[in-house]
Amino acid sequence: MEKHVAVVGSGNMGSCISKICALNARSSTEFCNEVRIWVHEELIGEEKLSDIINTRHENVKYLAGTRLPENAIAVTDLAELGSWADILIFVLPQQFLPQVLAGLKGHTRPGACAVSLIKGVFAGQEEEPMPKGLSLLTDLIRSNLGMECAVLMGANLAPEIAKEVYCEATLGCRDPTRAAQLKRLFQTPYFRISIIENEFSVEICGALKSIVATGAGFCDALGFGDNTKAAVIRLGFMEILRYVQRFYGSAGVTKRTLMQSCGIGDIISSCYNTKDVKWAATHDGSGPLGMHDLVTTCYGGRNRKLGEAMVLTGKPLRQLEKEMLDGQRLQGPLIAAEVHRALQEEGQLQRFPLMVAVHLICSGQMKPRDFIEQLREHPEHM
Repeated sequence: MEKHVAVVGSGNMGSCISKICALNARSSTEFCNEVRIWVHEELIGEEKLSDIINTRHENVKYLAGTRLPENAIAVTDLAELGSWADILIFVLPQQFLPQVLAGLKGHTRPGACAVSLIKGVFAGQEEEPMPKGLSLLTDLIRSNLGMECAVLMGANLAPEIAKEVYCEATLGCRDPTRAAQLKRLFQTPYFRISIIENEFSVEICGALKSIVATGAGFCDALGFGDNTKAAVIRLGFMEILRYVQRFYGSAGVTKRTLMQSCGIGDIISSCYNTKDVKWAATHDGSGPLGMHDLVTTCYGGRNRKLGEAMVLTGKPLRQLEKEMLDGQRLQGPLIAAEVHRALQEEGQLQRFPLMVAVHLICSGQMKPRDFIEQLREHPEHM
């Protein structure tokens, strides 16, 4: 029986994945020819975005210039989509996930499965404290929908995927049969997939790398060169490995996972972005090179960019999040806070100076200029 594929989210990455899935479905008897994309409806001028996608076959707002296959169909009824789909692919900003899951709850097919492309952890509402322990988004999907959830992560910038520039991703899926099926759905000659059975390890890498990317942003703002940034990336990589081995050793996170696209590949793509728009001379966020343009210039590197902005502007984190991310809570500082709490409880702060420094700077307890000083006596150098 053909599997019905639905992409939940129509941003630039959601549009990219819709294109890939629609092209693969069109040439396969395994999947239904029609791939549906859930669109949070909005007006572009006087036209609905869903109508534009279905008539022009282009997401003119989030992925302009990329033609979508005609069998990629935009829909707006979330409950109807859930009742139709066998494979639900979640590709949307993490702060919208609880609301979307509420709309899907009770409207899913028996035997349906999910795939998450969302990097990060569940942060709750703005006024709520971070829940104890890293609350992964796949856990939220599983608990709300009662279905298994695989993970697809890697060093994947949507504009490059849209241009069919070669890249790779890591698929975390514990069911080998389902993993093989999902690989057939996602893989193309330019988008190559590696499979790891441990879903958790793929997702935790995608979360922890945001701390390192924030630190890389500090380096850029302080004027350090590529040598320093390379050192920060390497030390961050080693701290991630040490952290997951200490706190999640029983979960099976290995060096092999960290060497995948979801690990070292994602860290590098998050810390470097040669396509970034440069700051205006005043760094006050005004004019065409202001903060909104800086964040929307490229899909990747938001943690790096905000880390850079904190140092250049001197503004508080929450103010920058409101100005740059429309109020969305950035993952790097959130995860750094939880990691710091766990390390403090275990008496391990001295063994993770990079992660600790990122938290202290983001929370205003340390001056950014002291960032590198914290790394000079790193345990890796002892």
